[in-house]
Amino acid sequence: MESKLESAKKEVLAEIVKMAQKREMKGSKGGWKDFLRSYDKKLGVSLSDPSKRSIDVLLAFLKTFSEDDLKFFDKVFQCHSNRDAVEKLQKSSPDSESAEQRLVRLTFEHPQYPIDYSFPSHEEDWLVTKRSKKSNFIQSKDMVAIDCEMVLCQDGTEALVRICAVDRNLEVKLNEFVNPNKPVADYRTDITGITAGDLEGVSCSLADVQTSLKKLLSHGTILVGHSLHNDLRALKMDHARVIDTSYVFKYQGQTSNRRPSLSNLCKSVIGFDLRKIGSPHNCLDDAITAMKLVLAKLECGGDNIIPLVCEEAQEPETSKLLVHRIPAAVHSQELHKVIPGDFTVEVKANKKGQADKYSAFVNFKNQHEANEAFDKLEGNQEKDIGGRPQKLVSFHLDSGVSGSCYVRKMDANNYSKDKEVTPKKRSLEDEEAVVESKKPRTEDQCTELKEAAGAGCNQCETYSMEIEKLKKDLSHRDEEISALNKIIVNLVRKQGF
Repeated sequence: MESKLESAKKEVLAEIVKMAQKREMKGSKGGWKDFLRSYDKKLGVSLSDPSKRSIDVLLAFLKTFSEDDLKFFDKVFQCHSNRDAVEKLQKSSPDSESAEQRLVRLTFEHPQYPIDYSFPSHEEDWLVTKRSKKSNFIQSKDMVAIDCEMVLCQDGTEALVRICAVDRNLEVKLNEFVNPNKPVADYRTDITGITAGDLEGVSCSLADVQTSLKKLLSHGTILVGHSLHNDLRALKMDHARVIDTSYVFKYQGQTSNRRPSLSNLCKSVIGFDLRKIGSPHNCLDDAITAMKLVLAKLECGGDNIIPLVCEEAQEPETSKLLVHRIPAAVHSQELHKVIPGDFTVEVKANKKGQADKYSAFVNFKNQHEANEAFDKLEGNQEKDIGGRPQKLVSFHLDSGVSGSCYVRKMDANNYSKDKEVTPKKRSLEDEEAVVESKKPRTEDQCTELKEAAGAGCNQCETYSMEIEKLKKDLSHRDEEISALNKIIVNLVRKQGF
């Protein structure tokens, strides 16, 4: 381990020191700041940022730790080793790479990759797959596709309850129910198809699944999946060679910000419906579909864009409302106290891995009842980035829980008759330009509102309030864009890209 430390890059050493700080780890000379006070009498803790310290200082601190502590740090080295291998492949000549590796590269080069695939891999219960020392690591064409199902636990976290894996021949390599080993708050049966009975007597643990996957992913095997980062977070695994089908397929002529769903890809690329509307997920079907999509991509050429059918809100979908950013403390059935009408609740899987919020569909008998419930909600109506109307609704429940959530319609054209005249539907390109078009669009709206207010209409006060709101939205979005850019830059520097 000492030889690894001495040959490591400065950014790797600085990351390990920061991790030791975060975990409040102490060596023979105490924590990082304790060490600086004794090691550097001149500067002391006045220069405590590890990234601004020399390699010699970083090494001296890390050498104060025991062998057991250093073994824990080895995960960081493994992560960087895996990332370095992928980066070298990215820089290699495209003419010399395999079609499979081209899809790995396309995944790696996607602008969302540094954010989605930045995992807390150093934590104790995470597994970082080791890169084979054999030269065939980068030439391996072996692939395994996976899909996972998760449930919401009482502590607000998500836990793995099922995993399926298939190889490129569509042979099932893994099909297991997994014991979450903690109380479950919501099985999300409408989504996962899993009930409490399915997990009775199940002894397979997350650690058992990690061991099985570790064997499947040896010798450079490529891991395939749709929005694969969600599955990897549930599995608590970090694997370098991945193909994410939500990254490598895109709408023709559009930006990469909007990613197609697995169902849409299945229908557009393979030619059949993945599942009937309203049917729960089938973990095995989803894994097989992801592999079939990659095989189809390989057959037509890794860089070719396959035209996709733009997803529209189907008729049954318009009888739903999407409720998002629901506080985790609010049970899904308590939505009946927030939203009027007769409906059933369908909790969505948490794609962002955020334990403090979740989303759900509320399903009405028909579109009329959905519209009526939306109209009765108290809250300011606005539009989301796709042009769909939504309201921010505040509530105070009998349980004492207070908060707010957004309630959104499923279709941009699905306006109530007593609302404003339906505008023309946005083109997909407008809907996709998430970053570039936000500022101009908001400024245009402000200008239009100002002109209307100046015309002396009797709704001046309303327009003025809307102008101020849009200004605040614009400022907030600019801050979000700036923050995201900083995150990406920091991640790129940290991972040595």
